[in-house]
Amino acid sequence: MGFSRRKSYIKIPSRNDQSKRPVDKNNAPTIPDGMWQKCPNCKQTVLSDDLGDNKVCPHCNYHFRLASKDRLAMVCDHDSFEELFVDDTINNPLDFPGYADKKKAAQDKTGLDEAIVTGVGRILNYPACIGVMDAHFMMGSMSAMVGEKITRLFEYALDHRMPVIIFTASGGARMQEGIMSLMQMAKVSQAVAQHSQAGLLYIPVLTDPTTGGVTASFAMQGDIILAEPGAMIGFAGKRVIEQTIRQELPENFQTAEHQLKHGFIDMIVPRWKMQVVLAELLYLHHQEVGR
Repeated sequence: MGFSRRKSYIKIPSRNDQSKRPVDKNNAPTIPDGMWQKCPNCKQTVLSDDLGDNKVCPHCNYHFRLASKDRLAMVCDHDSFEELFVDDTINNPLDFPGYADKKKAAQDKTGLDEAIVTGVGRILNYPACIGVMDAHFMMGSMSAMVGEKITRLFEYALDHRMPVIIFTASGGARMQEGIMSLMQMAKVSQAVAQHSQAGLLYIPVLTDPTTGGVTASFAMQGDIILAEPGAMIGFAGKRVIEQTIRQELPENFQTAEHQLKHGFIDMIVPRWKMQVVLAELLYLHHQEVGR
């Protein structure tokens, strides 16, 4: 008995350059890059379109990390965001070997000048100064320029009597800038304090991950602290803490849910609800200031 000819399977291309991919002689269809993604939480393979605009896993509700432009599109009214303080005058303050090249590569990859985008926008028609940290730019690490942009944002908000909302996403201080990075904690904290003393609202929204010096300073200095579901929030890593105190920590240690239970944050807000919750808080503050 003869065998039938086997049909061609769909070819999965490599992630190399398009020109280096093999060409199928039978013109078999190929799967484009980015069509599928693997959820870091439940390990399920998810069709990218099924994640939706909010980039949330349909199986376990894991919130994928967002680029700053996607975050702004999700929260701000259409075409209402105006970026401020686009600069790169602080490049390599310690002349750290290879740092300039690494930073240039991050700029080319993300299209950003630094690990945070700052500006003014409207959320359901309520104006606010908004900062969005981007973990895709050197893991959102806090450089001298990041600290400068956040400080300027708070100063601008103080001059214009506006609330501030900052979406944090950071691996902490940027090692290539050493003490210059650590100094930003005190610098930004002072700007936050002056803004607060003027009776103005500051809302940090903690996203995955928020760690290190960012957690130890402006991420936890807000009037109302929000977080996304499942976000990792802490200072040192879980393994480092366990080795230091010689105790085993809970499985959900440093998650947003754990921090809410222990009073470190005020509310966990899923992405589909974030814009409405922020608008409600801005409305309440607007009403209070207007009295």
